[in-house]
Amino acid sequence: MSQEEEQRFEDEGEESFGPLLVAKLQEVGISPQDIKKLQEAGLHTVEAVAYTPKKTLCAIKGISEAKADKIISEAQKIVPLGFQSATEIHMRRSELVCITTGSKQLDTLLGGGIETGSITELFGEFRTGKSQICHTLAVTCQLPTSMGGGEGKCLYIDTEGTFRPVRLLAVAERYGLNGEEVLDNVAYARAYNADHQQQLLLTASALMAESRFALLIVDSCTALYRTDFNGRGELSARQGHLGKFLRTLLRLADEYGIAVVVTNQVMSSPDAAGAMFAGNDKKPI
Repeated sequence: MSQEEEQRFEDEGEESFGPLLVAKLQEVGISPQDIKKLQEAGLHTVEAVAYTPKKTLCAIKGISEAKADKIISEAQKIVPLGFQSATEIHMRRSELVCITTGSKQLDTLLGGGIETGSITELFGEFRTGKSQICHTLAVTCQLPTSMGGGEGKCLYIDTEGTFRPVRLLAVAERYGLNGEEVLDNVAYARAYNADHQQQLLLTASALMAESRFALLIVDSCTALYRTDFNGRGELSARQGHLGKFLRTLLRLADEYGIAVVVTNQVMSSPDAAGAMFAGNDKKPI
């Protein structure tokens, strides 16, 4: 096989797997200017465009209703959104990678580890090890798949200031990895309010379109919502904002095939505490 044929084979292989960049829509008549507008709105893949409601596209400055119809139509021709057989779904799920937590017992409870393409929630009281598991996963996701890793980088959104790089170095030493390379493969951001936390997901999408990431961590998911929204009067707004955030996380997991891990705090349930045969009176927020 010649060098040109090898290169063409590699390029075709890259297109066959993983998300399709939104620039591919140029091939079906979407202008570069409109593609740039989509990217600025956080839509970096054809899948993202196909999954986005029409009203959201129309809200982008410079995208008319006619343009939105054409963009969605072309995106949905590339990304199949119809019915598929259960056999196809089973084959796709059998190829999912699980990322080890560093504990064989916990991996067994989770059915092999943290599943890619979905959201995993870790909840518990203060000092129960939620952040420690997140630090461990930020390293193990970089391992080869043969060692329980995801062969990708990690995105870490910290809302409470609990991120400590020294913990990553300790885990890297355990697995015999180069500490500097491990730290370089973790993209960290501190979120300071609920709106900023949502905005960081747009940045994360842009980063994932440029490089291979295996894991996105949000520690913790609800901490900022507890301080930014107060009382029953803002309950509806809080739930709507949180629902949008979680939906964006799920969309990223679907688009890029990454594992998403969020931590959550707990609250006491007065009803459970008063019941005679009730178990744990703590529940996630």
